[in-house]
Amino acid sequence: MKNYQTSEIKNLSLMGASGSGKTTLAEAMLYESGVIQRRGSVEQGNTVSDYFPVEKEYGYSVFPTVMNIEFAGKKLNMIDCPGSDDFAGGMVTSLNVTDTAVIVLSANGGVEVGTQNHFRQADKLKKPIIFLVNKLDHENANYERTLEQLKEVFGNKVAVVQYPVNQGTGFNAVVDVLTMKMYQWKAEGGAPEIKEIPEAEKGKAEELQNALFEMAAEADEEIMEKFFDQGGLTYDETKNGLRRVFAEGGVYPVICASAAKDMGVRKLMEFLGDIAPSVADAPVPVAEDGTEVKPDPKAPTSLFIFKTSVEPHIGEVNYFKVMQGTVHSGDDMQNMSRGSKERITQLYAVAGAIRNNLDEVIAGDIAATVKLKDTRTGNTLNNKDCELVYPQIKYPEPKYRRAIRPATESDAEKLSALLTRMHEEDPTWVIEQSKELKQTIVSGQGEFHLRTLKWRLENNDKMPIVYDEPKIPYRETITKAARADYRHKKQSGGAGQFGEVHLIVEPYIEGEPVKEIYKFGGQEFKISVKDTQEIPLEWGGKLVLINSIVGGAIDARFIPAILKGIMDRIEQGPLTGSYARDVRVIIYDGKMHPVDSNEISFRLAGRNAFAEAFRNAGPKVLEPVYDVDIFVPSDKMGDVMSDLQGRRGMVMGMHSEKGFEHLKAQVPLKEMSTYSTALSSLTGGRASFTMRFNEYRLVPQDVQDKLIKEYTESQKDED
Repeated sequence: MKNYQTSEIKNLSLMGASGSGKTTLAEAMLYESGVIQRRGSVEQGNTVSDYFPVEKEYGYSVFPTVMNIEFAGKKLNMIDCPGSDDFAGGMVTSLNVTDTAVIVLSANGGVEVGTQNHFRQADKLKKPIIFLVNKLDHENANYERTLEQLKEVFGNKVAVVQYPVNQGTGFNAVVDVLTMKMYQWKAEGGAPEIKEIPEAEKGKAEELQNALFEMAAEADEEIMEKFFDQGGLTYDETKNGLRRVFAEGGVYPVICASAAKDMGVRKLMEFLGDIAPSVADAPVPVAEDGTEVKPDPKAPTSLFIFKTSVEPHIGEVNYFKVMQGTVHSGDDMQNMSRGSKERITQLYAVAGAIRNNLDEVIAGDIAATVKLKDTRTGNTLNNKDCELVYPQIKYPEPKYRRAIRPATESDAEKLSALLTRMHEEDPTWVIEQSKELKQTIVSGQGEFHLRTLKWRLENNDKMPIVYDEPKIPYRETITKAARADYRHKKQSGGAGQFGEVHLIVEPYIEGEPVKEIYKFGGQEFKISVKDTQEIPLEWGGKLVLINSIVGGAIDARFIPAILKGIMDRIEQGPLTGSYARDVRVIIYDGKMHPVDSNEISFRLAGRNAFAEAFRNAGPKVLEPVYDVDIFVPSDKMGDVMSDLQGRRGMVMGMHSEKGFEHLKAQVPLKEMSTYSTALSSLTGGRASFTMRFNEYRLVPQDVQDKLIKEYTESQKDED
């Protein structure tokens, strides 16, 4: 492989909904560029892209696949992203290290929910977008309908560069309005025959070309003046103007292809080489400290590790982008994220499982290395003259969770190590060892996502596992004020134990002051605040401790012991054993013994006094409630809303958004356990959703009664 300059390197994300033909397109591009001599197929499981065993087993992309091709004097680094929403993390990873998004649509499927999800993510990261209408040879291909949907959903930035002459099973030609030529293929595809546009198509082609002129003319005033003076633009003027407008996100070009027949693939690669921004022309990334990192090959070397995987027959592979400088085989690097040292022993240009040795990799390029000792996804590697660190990639919130355990209990430690490794390969597999729930919780993007994790553990690592329903992290709180006192007294020959604590508990509400007088059973208790401690609880909410002791009834040195006792009980509420939160505790009286009082005595007295007061303060169970955003086709809106009502969901709003309905709701986490599967079933896989934690909210009384009964029964079983 020749050494390319930064201005000759283009980094691309290949995206699109499941079934749009991305992997087939990638295979055709590799074939056309000479990387492979024979095209594989998804059906036969022999494509360059989907080379992991689990991908061959299921027949769909699970991980983003890095590929590089050389074409027409350019190096195209291309990352084939998984199409399924369950594997959205791969798309997010790719977009964070590439500069152009190529979104593939099938001419028979049109704009799907996956198309919108991918567009939304690319647009969020301000990446220029190209639409490729694929499968124009399909018997149900409908280019006109697909183009109409594109314009309806994505607006007037959609610009036709190519359109098919004869879509359907006989597809073999397109009109290119940028070059104003017709390209026709033989049955085997490949290089097209270039022809003049047929007379019957000229009027349509000229109209579309004029629209392209107008978009290209927006690049600058000089081109605009030429357009108005001449009534048109030259090919070079159009191309140059289009390149600038495209880089700024001002146009979404539409290209045509049949990847399966290798028709239109070369034209796509030519278009990418001409129009897509090179690394030198792309927006400059920013380090954590705000420093702009220009892709200068002569600057101190700095790498960002964006992907780590354990691959068949080779082991751990780290994929990186050179942010600045030039890295060579044998270079010593500092891992800025982990404080360790690494040596780059080998460098590879990669195309799936195909690897070619490199001596060096320059700024802006993407490559891989192996045998790093202590480097993980998201780490920064620098040479000694560089202090840059790059921000972590922000992945979508999980939306499907399960408790996971090994089929054999003795394998727990081994499973923990494997799950840590899996998270490194796919950061959207989130692992939590929950002390509270006494479960290991694995969260992901959907049922298929977690099913894939199970398959890999059981087939690749020979680790049988069991998924259980995850427990819900309920919380307990109180709804009114209550008072209690407790005396701990123990005498056993020598020194005894004595401590007495009188306290009041009440709900803690931010900004609400402590009362001067509390009344219980006709008796008044006057409060004089001596000291206030606000303790943020690691599980959310606060414990506020007020010291209102007067006259030295309890020595100040015993207050920390009382607090420890309260914390003992706040970690196990009386209703369901869940963590308690948002409680104010006022210690207003007590007694000491000059000899027998000690820390353990007051810890026990504080714990028992708090427990009694809590039980009398109208305790209630709180449940986590999530904000849920659902994107659903209009014809399925009624079914989705009915399902939400059955899940105790509250619809907070809805509006139309680029061809789909955007539904906002708040739903208890307990009811979201099977939502990923249910939504797919309700809508035929045409809807998607995201969810994120909102707040804890009181559960309905019937739900609380059921939870208390279940907890009581479980305690009997333990006894």
